[in-house]
Amino acid sequence: MLEVLDDERLAVREAAAKLAAEVYAPRALEWDQNRTTFPEGERRRLGDMGFLGISLPTEYGGSGAPVIDALVVIEELAKECRPAAFQVFEANTGPARALAMLGTEEQRAEVLPKVVTGEATVAVAISEPDAGSAATDMTTDCRVEGDELVISGAKRWISGGGHADYYYTYCRFDGIPGAKGVGAVLVPATTPGVSFGAQEKLMGFRGIPSADVYFDDVRVPATNLIRGPGHFRELFTGFSIERLGNATMSLAIGQAALDRSLAYTQERQQFGRPIVEFQTVQVALADMVLQVEAARALVYRAAGDAGTGLPDPLKVSLAKVTANEMAKRVTDLAIQLHGGNGYTEEYGIERLHRDAHGWAIAGGTPTMQRTRIVSELLGRTFSQRR
Repeated sequence: MLEVLDDERLAVREAAAKLAAEVYAPRALEWDQNRTTFPEGERRRLGDMGFLGISLPTEYGGSGAPVIDALVVIEELAKECRPAAFQVFEANTGPARALAMLGTEEQRAEVLPKVVTGEATVAVAISEPDAGSAATDMTTDCRVEGDELVISGAKRWISGGGHADYYYTYCRFDGIPGAKGVGAVLVPATTPGVSFGAQEKLMGFRGIPSADVYFDDVRVPATNLIRGPGHFRELFTGFSIERLGNATMSLAIGQAALDRSLAYTQERQQFGRPIVEFQTVQVALADMVLQVEAARALVYRAAGDAGTGLPDPLKVSLAKVTANEMAKRVTDLAIQLHGGNGYTEEYGIERLHRDAHGWAIAGGTPTMQRTRIVSELLGRTFSQRR
């Protein structure tokens, strides 16, 4: 255990682990099988426990704590139930946290207190049908008409789509090409002209809504502007915290797979003895421990250095790539160690493996993060268009 986990954080971790084990673990399989959206009442429970405002400012009801405090809770919840952890992730490391950093006082005052209590959620709307990793190819248009902003376009792969109360929407202003034309607007879900596609049926991420979001001449007050064109770098710097949350979700998945494999291999007997006594099994378990602990060290380093501010982008990319790929490998090893049982829904290993792939795609793929790593190391950008 790294030094960043002091007694207070350990106590918070214990409370989150207890909630996960007693409330969410018994229901996680059913929610996954039925693709049940995380219940609003449970989100409010997380708010009542203070988990949704851990790293949000105190003036809006949050605790103003360092991001590591939120990551500790995310990890414990995610070991048992990713949809529960997602609520803490979105509030403390996702779009609500970005709004806390970049939004206006009016925007923060309207939205953040409701996020802290679990009354409302915020989703980020960036990706489009033809603009995923190439985010600066987005075509969702925003034009200024008097004291209103008018938005038209479509967003895809929006986590929270169709269920969130606000959308932190990235748009292209006035047709300005490239990154220079990108800004962001806060759009309430109830605004006329906002509509949603069917819920995606994803391999993993079940219980976390995902749908296309459509904007048909959606009009919002000009005061809903978060950042206008010319602030692309500032807007995307906020993603460093989201990627740290993403890496923590992967860390939790890997740790859960390891924990279950350690228990199973000591219980499961073949050839008259526990399978943990076979050297091949020991090697697999050791590899799992090595990979999980390497990911944990990088996540905690990035979070510890960030404090209550923004983490270093290089450290975050290193943590995300390592954690994302670790989770896929470790859950695959866990399936092998569990044999046929690992391939069933009953043991929850296949669910961990499915979710591991989802978190590797979300928030910037490992391939794109590798490009960022070299860019940060050399202090230059590399165009992918030539």
